[in-house]
Amino acid sequence: MSRSPIRRVLTQILTTYIPLIIVLIVLLLPLYWVLITSFKGEVEIYSASRQAPLIIKQPTLINYQWLFTKIPYQRYFLNSAVVSLVTTFFSLLVSVMAGYAIAHLRFSGAAVIGILIFVTYLIPRTLLFIPVALVTQQLGVFGKFVSLILVYPTFAIPFCTWLLSGYFSTLPLEPEECAMVDGCTRVGAIARVTLPMAVPGILTAGVFAFTLSWNEFLYALVLVTGDLNRTVVLGVIAKFQTSDWAYLGPMMAAATLGSIPVALLFFFFMDLYVAGLTAGAVKG
Repeated sequence: MSRSPIRRVLTQILTTYIPLIIVLIVLLLPLYWVLITSFKGEVEIYSASRQAPLIIKQPTLINYQWLFTKIPYQRYFLNSAVVSLVTTFFSLLVSVMAGYAIAHLRFSGAAVIGILIFVTYLIPRTLLFIPVALVTQQLGVFGKFVSLILVYPTFAIPFCTWLLSGYFSTLPLEPEECAMVDGCTRVGAIARVTLPMAVPGILTAGVFAFTLSWNEFLYALVLVTGDLNRTVVLGVIAKFQTSDWAYLGPMMAAATLGSIPVALLFFFFMDLYVAGLTAGAVKG
């Protein structure tokens, strides 16, 4: 009998904690390598005789100084922030209305429309390069980062609409109907009752849209020209990756700073993100 608690503890360690530790090491080791490389000098990074690649022997800020003196990294960061924030705003504006309509408004073909909206998200983006480029050229925004603001919502809105329609379907209609009985219009009841209840789902869709637009590379490479129009991802690759050499130190410093906005989003909204993603995916 005395061995039973010890056996349970050992079983829990072997079946839970050790696998979790292994997964954490596998997932976090690349991030750790990026972080410590950003604080290493060029000699330490490329030295063939180094014995401890995961340890910083002579920390330096030279790579971060490079970012703000050798390239317009602040402009890249600002472009990414503007594109991501505007994309997130418009994606949420459209997907909240569309998701609510599919979930709560009764009209013929609602289920089919919901399926078709999600199917559009599954279309490979590589098939749309030429049509999208032609459209942006006709609109006069080809080559500018503004073109990304027009294109990215077309990727984010279908998934966000599908997710929010599933989340809205989990919310009860009674509070909204009670607000309408008390004198609210439908729009007022939605704004005062339904949307506050849907905050986890809306935040989930917002995090998805922001992350998608912040990290996207292929369309930025095709649609954007000119150094001052580049986003962080595109600017870093263009400046630090050549045909025969990669400036790993500055590149890792740029990657570290560029990952901060997304990391902060997940850090502060992780619980709501998981709740909204689970409810929207399961119930939709």
